[in-house]
Amino acid sequence: MEKHTRGTVTRLLDEVRRGDRAALDEVFDLLYDEIQGLAQRQRRRWGGNHTLDTTALVHEAYLKLVGQDPLDVESRAHFCALAARAIRHILCNYARLQRTQKRGGGLERVTLDDRDPPAPSAGPVGEQAELLAALDHALERLEDLDSRQANVVECRFFGGMTVQETATALGVSPRTVKRDWAIAQAWLHRELEG
Repeated sequence: MEKHTRGTVTRLLDEVRRGDRAALDEVFDLLYDEIQGLAQRQRRRWGGNHTLDTTALVHEAYLKLVGQDPLDVESRAHFCALAARAIRHILCNYARLQRTQKRGGGLERVTLDDRDPPAPSAGPVGEQAELLAALDHALERLEDLDSRQANVVECRFFGGMTVQETATALGVSPRTVKRDWAIAQAWLHRELEG
């Protein structure tokens, strides 16, 4: 990001904290490519149904961010961390919906008098949706135990942020991020395996 753009983002984020919705739109426009990169990394990781493409994911993240009132954001990195959290929630909610449909939740009831039965729904959801839903559930439990570790996972895994970017977003040292990341990975691995 160019230097003048960084200053612009900082100024706009100050306006966002004061409740200026137009400033939020401008920040999102300036950081669109970065947020789209977050979404692309997640779409590559998740082999689920592709009806939720990268553009749709970015736009859903925008709607989720704009729906927060007020949006208390401290920096560009913090904004990206919030976008990563929004992307996580969107993907996990989507996976839950897919799992529900897989188990018959999306089926339409048909009486014996119906002449034209409904078309069959899309094929079964893959393992990735199951894993994503399990990861989200485990992250919710981790958040209850250690919210900072859960935030590190959101930034690193869902946001694709570096250790330094995560440290900046969370206001901690890179060493703390590395430690929390290692502990959270081990904890999540144990939870998902168990």
